[in-house]
Amino acid sequence: MRFVVVTGMSGGGKSTALKMLEDLGFYCVDNLPVPLIEKFVELIATPDSEITKVALGLDVRADQPFGDVQKTLEKLKTNGYSFEILFMDASDTVLVKRYKETRRMHPLSPDGRIAEGVEREREILQDIQKKADYVIDTSNLLTRELKEEMDRIFVQNEEYNSLMVTILSFGFKNGIPADADLVFDVRFLPNPFYIDELKHKTGNDKEVQDYVMSFQEASVFMDKLVDMLDFLIPNYVKEGKYQLVVGIGCTGGKHRSVTLANELYARLKDRGNYGIKLYHRDVKQGV
Repeated sequence: MRFVVVTGMSGGGKSTALKMLEDLGFYCVDNLPVPLIEKFVELIATPDSEITKVALGLDVRADQPFGDVQKTLEKLKTNGYSFEILFMDASDTVLVKRYKETRRMHPLSPDGRIAEGVEREREILQDIQKKADYVIDTSNLLTRELKEEMDRIFVQNEEYNSLMVTILSFGFKNGIPADADLVFDVRFLPNPFYIDELKHKTGNDKEVQDYVMSFQEASVFMDKLVDMLDFLIPNYVKEGKYQLVVGIGCTGGKHRSVTLANELYARLKDRGNYGIKLYHRDVKQGV
């Protein structure tokens, strides 16, 4: 039997993850009272049980100490029950924004500030997050991208590192992305903007791609960048980093940066056991 405990920050996507697991054939139960968890596991783990995949949702509630949940999980492990922990997370800023948009109260701050509830919850959950087998940060994930991650872990059963790499193209004239961890300036390459037939196209068009990549400097830069990321990413994983945003910028964010971001994504997408996505921030901005 495959047994997955789904937990994480309130607003991080736990309910969505449970629904996706249900679509993948898991028998899903959410927020059992702590005293019933052990009995539930005993029942589904009987030899004659027809249930082969189970997901149990657990989160912080004001009416039950999460420490009791952790003690119960430790007891299950001691008694020989194996399980995986999926931790759903998002940045504090995103969590507060989600709560404001839905006008819901945070379970740990029903009469106070949402930010205070988020901070308190993160402190409570820090131990179980460290023990999690998978951590998915949904701060910038589309529902489709989350589904791909869930499929990769629970259907394809790929070896998984809890790191999501975002390759982000942008234009310096619109500002450097605030969430970028690494920023690379490709304005040293000739600019297609000054070629009439390419000016109104973007790095998503083959003509622009062929032009930009026709320069030896572009290929050399890409080779060196991939080599550096091959070194950095495993070390980021080792240090427990969950999000890595690689920013590639040119002047307007439409031609050179888009081309090289596309090229980098193509080279990395099948290279490692981490999540990867591509985003062009400024490609639709006016010329």
